Amino acid sequence: MAAATAILMSVLVFLYDKTQSFGGPDYFENVVLLRHLKQLDAEWELDVMKSKVGINTHYDPLADSLIELNRLLEKLKADMGTQKHADAAALAEGHAALFRAIQEKSVLIEQFKSNNAVLRNSLAFLPTAATDVEQSVGQTSESAQSAARRALISVNKLLLASLLYSQSASDDKGSEIQAELSQLEAGLHVLPSDVRERLEIFGAHVRTILREQKVVNQLLGSITVVPTATRIDELNNTLSAEQQRATIQSGQYRGYLLIFSAVMVALLLYAAIRLVRSHAVINRVNEELQDANENLEQRVQELHQTQSELVATARQAGMAEMATNVLHNVGNILNSVNVSADLVGSTLRTSRTHGLTRAVQLMNEHAADLGDFLTRDDKGKMLPDYLSGIARALTQEQQDMLKELGHLTRSIDHIKDVVATQQSYAGVSSIIVPVQICDLVEDALRMNGGALARHQVTVVKEFAQVPVVRLDRARVLQILVNLISNAKNAMAGMTGGSHRITLRVDVAAGSSLRVSVRDEGEGIMEENLTRIFAHGFTTRKAGHGFGLHSCALAARQMGGALTALSDGPGKGATFTLVLPIDAVQAES
Repeated sequence: MAAATAILMSVLVFLYDKTQSFGGPDYFENVVLLRHLKQLDAEWELDVMKSKVGINTHYDPLADSLIELNRLLEKLKADMGTQKHADAAALAEGHAALFRAIQEKSVLIEQFKSNNAVLRNSLAFLPTAATDVEQSVGQTSESAQSAARRALISVNKLLLASLLYSQSASDDKGSEIQAELSQLEAGLHVLPSDVRERLEIFGAHVRTILREQKVVNQLLGSITVVPTATRIDELNNTLSAEQQRATIQSGQYRGYLLIFSAVMVALLLYAAIRLVRSHAVINRVNEELQDANENLEQRVQELHQTQSELVATARQAGMAEMATNVLHNVGNILNSVNVSADLVGSTLRTSRTHGLTRAVQLMNEHAADLGDFLTRDDKGKMLPDYLSGIARALTQEQQDMLKELGHLTRSIDHIKDVVATQQSYAGVSSIIVPVQICDLVEDALRMNGGALARHQVTVVKEFAQVPVVRLDRARVLQILVNLISNAKNAMAGMTGGSHRITLRVDVAAGSSLRVSVRDEGEGIMEENLTRIFAHGFTTRKAGHGFGLHSCALAARQMGGALTALSDGPGKGATFTLVLPIDAVQAES
């Protein structure tokens, strides 16, 4: 019997393990890296265009993008090397193709930087050269004034045409500029030498613009056709196909697990039937013994003993229910604690303190000539600005961590409040404090923030002006956290439509505070609108039926009520919490 049980359990564990081994986290991590690569590639091309039109005054963004792209490529290669892939050869080939495409684009961008620098210099100097020509024309003798004026007109035309050509280059515009330039150069021999020299300088820059603009445009065209995005998509498609195959295999094992579980359930039912029959025999024997017992005193003792057992059982049931409520509410709060802890950990992992260490190390290396290093060396000149940037970043990191630590403190205080609230069942007094209910709703939203974001739930707030009231803050927060969590769960299985929760706060009839939580989820059948608050009743497969029961009890203990309203399955539901304005008097 023990061997058979061990074999069945081994098969069950094996099938369950197979259903979990489809590599989902690794796949999504790789997809995120590929999306980041694609975004960086698009930003890289955008920086090229910014450099082309002169928005970027230097080429640091181009170099930074290449460094980040290479870093992500290395990370992707390292991650795929440590992961198990059925199609590792295709992934390696796709990674190599992507690497070659990025290297090809980087070579083209280096050429672009060189030619674009020449082009931008000529465009920047061209108005100055035209001004020099105009000044020299004003100083010519009267005999050369006519030819000089004609040359100046040609210079102005060429200046305007060249600037327009730099913004929108075409062969027709290039031919017009070339013709005008040839006409200008044809009349140089009749002009004074100083005017002729300035016109030759001006013409050289115009020719440079014509030549380099064409080259730059060709390089831009070549850069845009490098198939980096295509290579990323191909690699993503390979990963998706592999993931789909793994998912199908996992589904097959889930089917096997379901069949095996059904067999196990059948065996358990058979064992249960046998057990029930055994209990029936035992009960019949006990009844016969009781009928045969003629000793009244022994019967009285048995009655007292049975009564004591019933009292103990009832007390244990109450303690179990209270413990269940504590665990349920603390579990909801711990979701918020995990979100804040993850944010603090992420901030620490990505902190720029290592940049500060490198800067200090660089200053230590030049301690003997720190003044010259900061004023003359290229790296030294950038160091003060770099340190200022790090200081701002560290200040922001500190503020973010202090904010999240504040969230952690409030969540931990809420856990203590939940425990203190549950102790009230044993006679401990509730803590009544002044509360702004809208702030309490915001705290409940934050505690459910991570789950709401994962399920892409939109929150609509309709908060009216309500007075500050004295309430049992912990109990009200417990109710709100449960209602928002249940609303999110009600929409988890809905496909299509919006996932939206509407929170409304107002005053009802002038003497009651009303908070309603409406979802657009699966709705509630009419016969379940009252049963839903019963202990142990739930419509979710993974539910326990503790949350709404404890919320309804807490609302009644504060002199209020918790009600549910729904138009039927698929039409959402609205839960309304009504509390008296003076909760202290209500509880007393």
